Amino acid sequence: MVPILMYHQVGEPGPKGTPYRSLTVHPASFRRQMIWLRRLGYRGLSMRDIMPYVRGERRGKVVGITFDDGYRNVYQNALPVLREVGFTATNYFVVHQLGGGNVWDYDEGVGHSDLMSRDEVLDWAGQGMEVGSHTLNHVRIPDIPPAEAQREIEASRNALEDLVQQPVTAFCYPYGAEDARARELVRLAGYTNATTTMPGLAHAGDDAFGLPRVMVARSTHILRFLQKCLTKLEDERRKK
Repeated sequence: MVPILMYHQVGEPGPKGTPYRSLTVHPASFRRQMIWLRRLGYRGLSMRDIMPYVRGERRGKVVGITFDDGYRNVYQNALPVLREVGFTATNYFVVHQLGGGNVWDYDEGVGHSDLMSRDEVLDWAGQGMEVGSHTLNHVRIPDIPPAEAQREIEASRNALEDLVQQPVTAFCYPYGAEDARARELVRLAGYTNATTTMPGLAHAGDDAFGLPRVMVARSTHILRFLQKCLTKLEDERRKK
């Protein structure tokens, strides 16, 4: 079993009462989490690097690290920490909003947050991190016609590959919205894995196009964070 951590923003949380405030992890908390993982002998890995462990082909103390949406504060605050501890991570980008903002949140009263520019995406990839797709427009795939869904999935991959000149094999369903048709479209588009917002650890027998993750929120204190990451070890102890 492998924990795949799910982050969104790494920055100063908005005022109390701000919608989705919980999805912004303070930079000091993020750094503490990464430092403790390293101290405990864990390696943080991108989806590209961790899939052999998910499939059971390799064994080791590893944790997947993923970021949804491509926020600029992840580039500013998380990337230096990842480099410091020697971890890799995957960021899922919304292609039509590179250099833009979280427009999909505005109707829910969420304020604007900058997203990484094309140059920042290039630098993210150039520093050994993985570029993944979060569609063109951050859409709920099951709610749109099949042809439109196919375009959102395929065209986003093609655009990101053209940008970074690397294979793009990781996909994440916006809002966690997915079904059997969505999984098949992602597979046919040439990705090798896709993550959801379903809670849980990834098992070798899981569908690679419907992998669960462990959400890390603003309020996730360090002991709870470690408990989430060490669940595998706890399960192994119970079996003895």
